[in-house]
This record gives sequence, C-alpha cells and structure tokens, in this order.
Amino acid sequence: MKTLLNILIIAALATTSAFADAKVKAGPRKGLLLDLGGKQAEFFVEKDRSISIAVYDAALKAQPASTEVITATAEAPSGKAKMAFEVKDGKLVSTTKLPEGEGYQVVLQAKSTPDAKTKNFRIKLQLHICGGPCKNPEYACTCDE
Repeated sequence: MKTLLNILIIAALATTSAFADAKVKAGPRKGLLLDLGGKQAEFFVEKDRSISIAVYDAALKAQPASTEVITATAEAPSGKAKMAFEVKDGKLVSTTKLPEGEGYQVVLQAKSTPDAKTKNFRIKLQLHICGGPCKNPEYACTCDE
C-alpha cells in the first residue's frame, strides 16, 4: 500500500511539473496563441468585450479564417453564456459580448476544420495588462513571474 501511495505521489509531482512547464505563447496582437494542430489561433478580447480569433500558419503568417469552427462558453458568476462566432474582416468574431466582470473561465472549443477533432481550451479571463515586461493582457502573459 505504501509503495502504491509513493508511486501515486511521484506521478502527481511529475504531472504537475509537466503542466508548469507549459509556456504561454502570445500572438502578434498580444493575445493568447492556441495550437490547433498545424494552425495557430489567437484568442483576443477586444475593447468592446467581443472575442476575436485571428488564424495563423505555423510560421505565424496571418491567414483568413475559413474552415475553423469555434464556439465559446463564458462561465461568469451571472451564469454560463454561450458564444458563437462569424467571419468578419478575415477573423472569427463573437456575435455577442463577454459578460461583465473578469476572473471567470472562458471555455473555447476549436477545430481547424469541421471534421477535425475538437480541442478544448480553458482561459481564465483576466483583462488587466501584465505589469511585467511583456505588457500583454494577463490572460496572455508570457512573463516568467
């Protein structure tokens, strides 16, 4: 029993440090880069609280949104709010705004093509600008602090 407990503790510590090493990457607009497998999607909260998603190739060259399928759920204290997206000026833009406040989770479900496997991303919505050298919104902070 002790051996099993020790193995579980070691596995938990190894998993924790693997997740701790996951580096946040920011895109050209200072938003959060999300890997869609061959494509990158940049999650960015606009001043009007809409979400825009810019699409890039592996070299971060902007691509017009075309085959990507994105939905989001804002898990705000006032309740869950589903958000759909439409193509506007080459980006995917939410058709509704984020609920008021911050500090809640936004769950993004993304596919690079309609038949691709869905990838889920949990983003803690923190809109203030990072005080470190990156000066990104906190949800896309790349500082080591």
